Amino acid sequence: MRGKVYLVGAGPGDPELLTLKALRLLRSAEAVLHDDLVPPEILKLIPSTAQVHNVGKRCGEKRILQGEINCLMIALAASGVSVVRLKGGDALLFGRAGEEIQVLRTNNIPFEIVPGLTSAMGAAAAQIPLTNRRASDALLFITAHRAPEQDVSDWSRFVGSRATLVIYMPGRNYQHIARRLVAAGLAGKTSCAIISRYERIHETTVLDLHRAPQLAAPTLLVVGEVVRLTDPVAMMEELVVPGSFSGRGSTTPVASFNKARLADAVSETDPATIGTGEASIQTKARPLYDQPRASASFPAKLPRPSSGRACSCPKRSPRRSLSR
Repeated sequence: MRGKVYLVGAGPGDPELLTLKALRLLRSAEAVLHDDLVPPEILKLIPSTAQVHNVGKRCGEKRILQGEINCLMIALAASGVSVVRLKGGDALLFGRAGEEIQVLRTNNIPFEIVPGLTSAMGAAAAQIPLTNRRASDALLFITAHRAPEQDVSDWSRFVGSRATLVIYMPGRNYQHIARRLVAAGLAGKTSCAIISRYERIHETTVLDLHRAPQLAAPTLLVVGEVVRLTDPVAMMEELVVPGSFSGRGSTTPVASFNKARLADAVSETDPATIGTGEASIQTKARPLYDQPRASASFPAKLPRPSSGRACSCPKRSPRRSLSR
């Protein structure tokens, strides 16, 4: 009886971001072939009775060839073993899953694909919104690592699209990537960020990308003006709608919006609330814009219903019937 191969995405690195199905398959696996970038916290979920093979390739160092991975996967499944082929992020994004699927089909090995949270979503840990209705209305995933016969790709078709670029496997030659981006027509002042292991982030510009430190793999490179929105001041400026701000009883032109007051309010923000995932910046200072005051005809606080009555509002007089 033949076994089955599960191509499973391990997500961006946090065990709590595994899908329920991925967790169930890992706990019941008989053999696991995992990439080198899958963190130890996820590998601990594999039962001690399972065969575990590290088949990862990192930074050009290949412990095992892709053909050997295919042969091992086929041999285990042919012997009746349930095999989990564990890949970082999503199994079908830049992970050679297409080649492995073709081999499984050729050898009549049943398989199933279990999607995972792609690594680009790790930008959420760095609080970078990948899209923004004023800064970027598209999102592109590209890789800096291609097959040797296709090592050079034209990025100019991506640059003109006003899209956020998420570059997988950027390597460590940031100067080379910066040259390719500028040659494609991207402005040198464009913001970008390197995200390391979905926890550390280094913000810079394309022009200064070559000065960035060598962070631990896996890394992602996010390129686009959305990177600026990690700054609270820039984020709050994006929330101001061009034209005017209208409130009850008053209209405040955006031209009169005081950015100095905004900077003061952000500087007085409680540091404990920054980076904690709260939806808004909680300031101790005055509001960022003048809100309309309550008028005499519209009280700021409505009266509470008194005890024993359903409502404290005055009763209406009964309707009178009209007779002709």
